[in-house]
Amino acid sequence: MPDRERHAPSVLVETGSLMREEWLEWRRQGIGGSDVAAIAGSSPFRTARDIYYDKLGIAAVEEHEDNWVALEMGHLLEDLVARIFSRKTGFEIYQLKKMFRHPAYPFMLADLDYLIRLPDGKEAILEIKTTNYHAKDHWWQNGREIVPAHYEMQGRHYMAVMDLDQVFFCCLYGNTEEEAMVRTITRDPAYEEEMIFLEREFWTEHVQKRIPPPYLESGELILKSVGRYCGPADEKAPPVVLDHGMADVLTHYLKLQEEKKQSEKRSKKLDGDIRRLKAILIAEMGASCTAVCTLGETPYTLTYHPVRKAGVDKENLLRLKLQYPDLYDKFVTVSEFRKFYVKAGVEKAA
Repeated sequence: MPDRERHAPSVLVETGSLMREEWLEWRRQGIGGSDVAAIAGSSPFRTARDIYYDKLGIAAVEEHEDNWVALEMGHLLEDLVARIFSRKTGFEIYQLKKMFRHPAYPFMLADLDYLIRLPDGKEAILEIKTTNYHAKDHWWQNGREIVPAHYEMQGRHYMAVMDLDQVFFCCLYGNTEEEAMVRTITRDPAYEEEMIFLEREFWTEHVQKRIPPPYLESGELILKSVGRYCGPADEKAPPVVLDHGMADVLTHYLKLQEEKKQSEKRSKKLDGDIRRLKAILIAEMGASCTAVCTLGETPYTLTYHPVRKAGVDKENLLRLKLQYPDLYDKFVTVSEFRKFYVKAGVEKAA
């Protein structure tokens, strides 16, 4: 990017000897690459509110029980995937155990997987990713090689902090060298300018002013966020009085509900909009099970009571079977059902 003034990133902290909790504390001093997609509303995993809570130390954005295996596999395979990249490309790679900071935008941080020495003497960034066989299609679009949007934002954030013009991604989805995808992107000044604007607004207008960002994500992501940070339902909590902004959300929700009743065809977009508005109202209720709101002269009561049902999840059912086989055989009922299919061809006898 010869038309732009170059800069050297500053070093915030040496990370080689940091414990994980220490590393997380340093990372809360700014916005890291994996935070950007959530801030921009493009993350499939987190909301901007999740990042806000983490930066203020209210609730950490950490590995959750439902994805800990995938995260652990990514950590364990990082060095292997880096070696695969080096073998496939012939590029020299190396690590710098440091957390970097943008000199002009000190809220922008970078903790890189690897750096690359290119044949022309320049440096580039290498990000290591792992996925499963079914999710590898996210790295293609209409037959064209791409980088998934949330990873692209991460790479562009790192290029901005480090003042480097290229980032490579190596993503392993199988157990052979051939099942590793290599992608690369280069800097885009317009994209970078907009990204920095979003990050600065999030940091100055929300984190520093301690004002939570609005929920703009899908209903599913919002409800997961609410479940993590609002805690269990408190049936003794007083009703929440919804303000004017939430009255507008409720009005829109009721309008879409009526539209759904009148519609003869199911609309995925309509269902998604209804779920999102419902989740926003639930988020405003917090741990309370009741909210009240007046629309015009009509009072409305919203309820979100817990429904408790006894059961045994799959993990505990397996433990019961392995640790207490007699009890398992005595109390666990195995149901049977049949599925009906029609398909072309002749089915061979078993």
